[in-house]
Amino acid sequence: MDKVTTKIAELLDREAIRDCLYRYCRGIDRADEAALRSSYWPDAHDNHGAYCGLAEGFIQFALGVFKTGPRNIHQVTNILIEFSSPVEAGVESYFNALQRGTDKDGEVRQVLLCGRYCDLFQKREGEWRIAIRTVVYDWLEEQTPPAVPEAEWFGLRQPMGAPHPDDLVYALGKRCIPSRHNAFRGSQPVSCSGSGDERL
Repeated sequence: MDKVTTKIAELLDREAIRDCLYRYCRGIDRADEAALRSSYWPDAHDNHGAYCGLAEGFIQFALGVFKTGPRNIHQVTNILIEFSSPVEAGVESYFNALQRGTDKDGEVRQVLLCGRYCDLFQKREGEWRIAIRTVVYDWLEEQTPPAVPEAEWFGLRQPMGAPHPDDLVYALGKRCIPSRHNAFRGSQPVSCSGSGDERL
């Protein structure tokens, strides 16, 4: 393999890793089980602060919390990918996560979390996913949530974000040709007709 081909392959690997990180964010924020599962290998391990164990347990925990309707917004930046071999990479990505939900006493709480995902990614059968994740926390800020219902708080800023499959983004998936790693997998996308008659 010449240098140009090797570099192109590495760039494709980097893009696949970034795509996996973005699918994770959608999976958490939209409570989208298919997107969330597609970011971990089945035998992956996750040390996530309140949870430490198999990623399967974290997925179940997260879906149990986030399908109840709280507000979550995850963003990842500063993605640094360092390959240790053609099939393994250490990946550090900074995250900001705004989370709002009801605690065990029924009180609505809101917190801003900032930190880093320190991940071991592995490539298996041509696909990159998380094999080991450790979440490192760098900032935590308790915030006062709005006292009024969300619909009133957002006012004319509609539509509001919603869990899978009700969020508007899944209507976009129905217009797209599915790919091997399609992030709209849970919404059963179909090929674009190109007629322009579809309404989102």
